[in-house]
Amino acid sequence: MSGSVNKKEEASWGMLLHGKNSLKSLALAGGVALHAINVYITITTLPSVVRDIGGLNLYAWNTTVFILASILFSAVTSRLLSKFAPRNSYLLATLCFLVGSVICATAPSMQILLFGRFVQGAGGGMLLALAYSLVRVMFPQPLWSRAMALMSSMWGISTLLGPALGGIFAEYDIWRGAFWSILVVGIPYAILLFTILPTENVTDNIVAKSPLPYQQLFLLMFAVLSISIGGLYNITLYHVLSFLLAIIFILLLIHIDKKSNDGLFPKGTFSFSAPLAPIYLTMALLGISVQTEVFVPYFLQTIHNITPLLSGYLAALVGAGWSFSAIISSSSQQYTAQRLMRFGPIINFSAIVILGLFISNSVTLPYGQIIVICVALFFTGAGIGMAWPHYLTRVLHVSQGQEAQKAATSITTIQLFSAAVGASISGTVVNMAGLTDPGGIIGAKNAAHWLFIIFAVTPLIAFFTAQIVVSRTSKN
Repeated sequence: MSGSVNKKEEASWGMLLHGKNSLKSLALAGGVALHAINVYITITTLPSVVRDIGGLNLYAWNTTVFILASILFSAVTSRLLSKFAPRNSYLLATLCFLVGSVICATAPSMQILLFGRFVQGAGGGMLLALAYSLVRVMFPQPLWSRAMALMSSMWGISTLLGPALGGIFAEYDIWRGAFWSILVVGIPYAILLFTILPTENVTDNIVAKSPLPYQQLFLLMFAVLSISIGGLYNITLYHVLSFLLAIIFILLLIHIDKKSNDGLFPKGTFSFSAPLAPIYLTMALLGISVQTEVFVPYFLQTIHNITPLLSGYLAALVGAGWSFSAIISSSSQQYTAQRLMRFGPIINFSAIVILGLFISNSVTLPYGQIIVICVALFFTGAGIGMAWPHYLTRVLHVSQGQEAQKAATSITTIQLFSAAVGASISGTVVNMAGLTDPGGIIGAKNAAHWLFIIFAVTPLIAFFTAQIVVSRTSKN
């Protein structure tokens, strides 16, 4: 940690973005940016991909397999840091990410593309987890919130680059070029890492000696896969059974992790009387809610006849709203931060309901239909972003000792797992609602309506769990 420095000065953006801290910030935020740019490239190009190589019924799997790999490999991040130190750990993650991008760029079928997405996800998961894990050891505590906000802001920057790269290539029917373009960003980043990051170990060796929680990791994976596989069939019984099976896997995970002396999650994660449980639950519910974003370009192109480039930028408004509000809110005082944590989820809920009505054309306006959609997309992300840095900082504050590193890594696991569950459920919902049968404009309208209306439930629940988080924060 840092020495004795004026607290107000420590907490300024200047302290984070100047001197040695600026190089550290560039390394950590750069990995998040690389991951985020890829997310928006993929979202923007997917409609063109399925028109070229098929696989509309596997549309959501592009997100699911990416995130599953991210979960599995983010779990080994602490051990990577202990064994290889920051520089080599980051280089390994970046190499894995770039190899996956090459596979995606050369994929002749959706199945091969999904394999490439898995390899990409492995690298992306490590990049995200490395960033969160190193915040608490590379920056003084007053800068944690700023550092978290900086990493969130990378999603905002990526909303400019990702849709541009993906959209331009999709416009000219050369979507493969979008994946090749990732190397243009990734290779210079790898060179930068080699010159910036330390080669010495900065983490506790206790983490390296502890066994990997294989059982919990595979139960997480099975829970997500059961929902995804059930969603491939237009049979209600299969959907019900797949959700029941997922619940069983999650309950088994909780049972095993609570009994384990060295679990996947820090102690108290599954006890609502402990401070971590309501924070993680709120974050998970909000993480699920934004997975509707995956289908936004498809709906806009199919229902509203919007071009690939523009639809990519409109979908990216979710990330832009998240990033903008995260930066603005990161410097909030405690009272304001608590209000943002309380009311962010209800803003997210309201925006998703509006999207369900207007993207599907269930409600139509003579003028301004797309403007309403744009505003709703922005506030879907803003409702989360205004509260997110404060949830993250709260996790770090309530975690002590050996559990602190695990809590930091678990932020990524919770975020990725919720995204994987959200992507799996979204795939099931749209397939049930007619995306592929009857398909076309009619199927897209019905799928859009039900997707957003059903997903609005998650931020509504998060609104109530957030009240618990804030009430406990106030007492402390």
